[in-house]
Amino acid sequence: MPYIIFLVIVGGLFLIVVAMYNGLVQMRNRCDNSWAQVDVQLKRRYDLIPNLVETVKGYAKHEREVFQNVTEARAKAIGAGTVKDQGAAENALTGALKSLFAVAESYPELKANQNFLMLQEELAGTEGKIAYARQFYNDQVMKFNQKQQIFPSNLIAKAFGFKEREYFTLEEPAAKEPVKVSF
Repeated sequence: MPYIIFLVIVGGLFLIVVAMYNGLVQMRNRCDNSWAQVDVQLKRRYDLIPNLVETVKGYAKHEREVFQNVTEARAKAIGAGTVKDQGAAENALTGALKSLFAVAESYPELKANQNFLMLQEELAGTEGKIAYARQFYNDQVMKFNQKQQIFPSNLIAKAFGFKEREYFTLEEPAAKEPVKVSF
């Protein structure tokens, strides 16, 4: 009889460990999936930028520095490796795009160009999708990181080598500063 009780207790503990481990794996996979969704939206953004730059170039030929900054920022964002690097690269790209749109404001015929308006609208929609995907990713990271910090699942996470994930953050101060354009 004592062996049966012992086996039931050990079996119960084993099932609890398996359930915690599986929960951590599911959360890790949700983080990976939600980052993939962010990545899809960022790639969409990167694909729109060259078309936007070319459209503006046709009207504002002497704004070479602005175009170069956008192109360089896009290249850095595409090549970013970590979540932290991606956030910094996205900040730089957003600033460069703000400068590009500030230049566009100086050309009334460009602002009326249907191709430019369509690209601007598509980019704005993509920015909204990026914001949503980023929020979803950060929510999944929060749940995953919390699960790793709460007892007793923290013991399972540590034993099986689960690592906390980084949040995808953008620097707020840079987003609030006005764009400076000089001619």
